[in-house]
Amino acid sequence: MTDIRKKPKVETQDPGNEVPDPARAEDMPADGLQAPVFEEEIGGIGEIGADAAQAQAWTEDQVRELKDQALRLMADMENLRRRHEREMDEARKYAMTAFARDLLEVLDNLGRALKSVPEDERGRNGFLETLVTGVEMTQKSLLGTFEKHRIQKVEPHRGERFDHNRHQAMYEVPTAEWPAGTIADIVQPGYVLAERLLRPALVGVAKAAPAAGGDAVAGGDEGGRPAGMTGGGSVDTSA
Repeated sequence: MTDIRKKPKVETQDPGNEVPDPARAEDMPADGLQAPVFEEEIGGIGEIGADAAQAQAWTEDQVRELKDQALRLMADMENLRRRHEREMDEARKYAMTAFARDLLEVLDNLGRALKSVPEDERGRNGFLETLVTGVEMTQKSLLGTFEKHRIQKVEPHRGERFDHNRHQAMYEVPTAEWPAGTIADIVQPGYVLAERLLRPALVGVAKAAPAAGGDAVAGGDEGGRPAGMTGGGSVDTSA
């Protein structure tokens, strides 16, 4: 005997026809919902804006500070460059100072050798004449070398005002011919290298002549030195 049982009919629901649950916001259609606005979110946006403004202001201050530092650095570098160029220029001009000062003694000896030969002997002695001519040519060549390297002679004139930067007083000359404080005698010429003194010119400086009937000892002064031979000042010849 056949047992025929009725099975319950299971109805399947089409997903497209599913009724959304009002309690679930995510199940609601997007067109039918509006996102809620919270005060905490508005406050957070304000704080972010304030932080951005503060960061922008700090960045502007930093830019000004860095710009100032860059300008100062550029000025320091420019000063360093100029000082380096000046030192290099001085080194090029004055590198031969010691050597040139030593050569002055050679030039002085050549001049003394020429002065030691009497003029009348030069014409009578052919060998001496040739020797003197060779010394004169050597002296002229050395002077040309000095001029090439900017070494110039300081040769004062009688009556010229004494200059302690270029002259060295060896003694005083009592005289009425020249004003006091002027050069009355030249002992040895000086030389300069560019604008730097190599050797001062050695001179005698005039002073007022003593009055007639004075207490000066004839032939000498109170220090036991010959008349007109008092010590003078000196100049700094360092190069």
